[in-house]
Amino acid sequence: MKVHRELAPSLPEFRNAVVTIGTFDGVHLGHRQIIAQMKAEADRIDGETVIITFHPHPRKIISSVPGDIRLLSTLSEKISLLAAAGIDHLVVVPFDHHFASQTADEYVQDFLYRYFKPHTVILGYDHRFGRGRIGDYQLMENWGSRLGFEVREIPAALQNEISISSTRIRQALADTDIRHANNLLGYPYFFEGTVVTGNQLGRTIGYPTANLHIASEEKLIPGNGVYVVNVNLSDSPDQASTSYRGMMNIGLRPTVDGKKRVIEVNILDFDQDIYGQTLQVHLLGHIRGEVKFEGLEQLKAQLAKDKAAAAAFAS
Repeated sequence: MKVHRELAPSLPEFRNAVVTIGTFDGVHLGHRQIIAQMKAEADRIDGETVIITFHPHPRKIISSVPGDIRLLSTLSEKISLLAAAGIDHLVVVPFDHHFASQTADEYVQDFLYRYFKPHTVILGYDHRFGRGRIGDYQLMENWGSRLGFEVREIPAALQNEISISSTRIRQALADTDIRHANNLLGYPYFFEGTVVTGNQLGRTIGYPTANLHIASEEKLIPGNGVYVVNVNLSDSPDQASTSYRGMMNIGLRPTVDGKKRVIEVNILDFDQDIYGQTLQVHLLGHIRGEVKFEGLEQLKAQLAKDKAAAAAFAS
């Protein structure tokens, strides 16, 4: 997949472009159905699939409450997921107030047609575009007739399924229902974090943890509790394809201090210095909720049970 981050002058002349537009947050199973529709259409006309997405998220620019955005995938994660899905081109359009100020007609003529010359545009029945969000499917069809491109509709049932799935995935992650979230995604939910120095208490009780700093403030982090995970060390070229089993705690650590929410991962049977490296953490299941223990010995005993549960978990 080729990724394009500017409109001009870097965009190529697409061959019979089959285009769709959207955030594709999470690239979950509902999105995969749209991708399948795009690929089938591109095969029929010997064309290329082109997804147009926006960065930052449009709501961050035009919403009155931009801080409430919680995304299932960062831009880099979305790129990886769409590449794995077999898309030919991803165009990441810088979204700002100037872009948002285009009228619906300008959006079609000066943006979509000018840069993409689409053969086919695949659009949701409720898709809105242009200033004031007055552009709709009917307007796109009218312009398609005038400019010579076809417009295909994403069925209402599929659009609703995508919206419902995204909401359910976010809720399932908040509720620590990892199995349900992963079933809707079609893959284990994951995020990346840089290993930073913690208080190193885990090392003193036999369970050293990698404390993670998540760079993206918008990335959705699951609810508090203990999880079974697979971990990739993405900053280690010689271990890039190696996945390690681990257990992860998200929470306030009430037994220790209970003041700051942390994300800490214990990689099973692993003893390497990984400070400063980036871990990619794939959630497989939820082991238990957050508990305040009477002391470190009780915590240590529970961690032994958690480790056994993580090691035995069928991924």
